[in-house]
Amino acid sequence: MLIATWNINGVKARLDGLLAWLQERSPDIACLQEIKNVDETFPREAIEALGYHVETHGQKGFNGVALLSKAKPVSVEPRLPGDSSDEHARFIEGVWDFHGRPLRVASLYLPNGNPLGTEKFPYKLAWMQRLLDHARDSMSREELLVLAGDYNVIPERIDAARPDNWLGDALFQPETRAAYRRLLNLGLIDVIRATTDAGGTYSFWDYQAGAWQKNNGIRIDHLLLSPEAQVQMVSAGIDRHVRGWEKPSDHVPVLVELAA
Repeated sequence: MLIATWNINGVKARLDGLLAWLQERSPDIACLQEIKNVDETFPREAIEALGYHVETHGQKGFNGVALLSKAKPVSVEPRLPGDSSDEHARFIEGVWDFHGRPLRVASLYLPNGNPLGTEKFPYKLAWMQRLLDHARDSMSREELLVLAGDYNVIPERIDAARPDNWLGDALFQPETRAAYRRLLNLGLIDVIRATTDAGGTYSFWDYQAGAWQKNNGIRIDHLLLSPEAQVQMVSAGIDRHVRGWEKPSDHVPVLVELAA
């Protein structure tokens, strides 16, 4: 079972690259973020032609998340619990039957939180608290749980090529990093750091100032696994080569493989 997360940065603009990657990697479940269009206009036909079932929670022009899967989910929930007034399309979760056990996979797009000093940063922290509450509730059922997405969190200095440049950014604030650690303290693991402590391990490179060519990146796209899913983990990795494709997203896919 290969599960991936990818902030696609506009599915229509990146459709050719998405289709090429789906054919190259053939993930069983792909979690997309920033699809940037409503459900009705999502280009599902081209994706379905490759054998994928499509579930979306879209929003016009920005945000938006999706689940692409070879098997149809047993159930789908398009909203993160905890705030019925939150209209941002940032969360979708599916449950699949995985050899007789429930496998719960969420595609999530956490708020950026910038600029500091505005309402956007408290919204980010409140969203992370809701995610913590939801993860705690999900883990109490002892299911295989995968929380996949663009967290907009740089966990540690090693996760940025130039960490000092991010000291004034919401992605690297002490409060942000502490909220991420609280998730890990539930017993979740970050699959990339569970398999490597190497520097230069990034998932995002800005379009500006030759960031990709200079490897001036950050690691903000994460796959977190519950203990039940950790036992099944075979490998994890980052498809960084995709950043060099024509008309790329500024993010690349992060993947984990689970054994049956």
